[in-house]
Amino acid sequence: MKPVNLVVYQSDPGTAQALVVSLSQHFNSVELAYRYEEVRAAIARNRAHVLVLDMEKSRPDEIGRLHREFPSLCIVGTHRLADEQIWAEALNQGAADVCEPRNDVVVRSVLHECGQNVAA
Repeated sequence: MKPVNLVVYQSDPGTAQALVVSLSQHFNSVELAYRYEEVRAAIARNRAHVLVLDMEKSRPDEIGRLHREFPSLCIVGTHRLADEQIWAEALNQGAADVCEPRNDVVVRSVLHECGQNVAA
């Protein structure tokens, strides 16, 4: 499998750091975007294959915009209160999945939803 680069944007610093640590156990490069405005530059700079995006602190149409700008990017959205409507809207915009911002759930989602898309 080729190296996989990830970018994580989570508004809560504790959650963000915990996700970076957990994802670093499975992927060779995980960068943290500290501010929402840094996401695009971090994706481009790192040639990211995967983005873990805090949907609660992002613009409502951000997944669609990122999907159009980076068509091969696998996007896993996180939302504490995701329901069927939020999940369906995110998938319609191009997300691979939406899940709670918990380490085990995000890692499982990234491995499952994005793993096959980045395997060589």
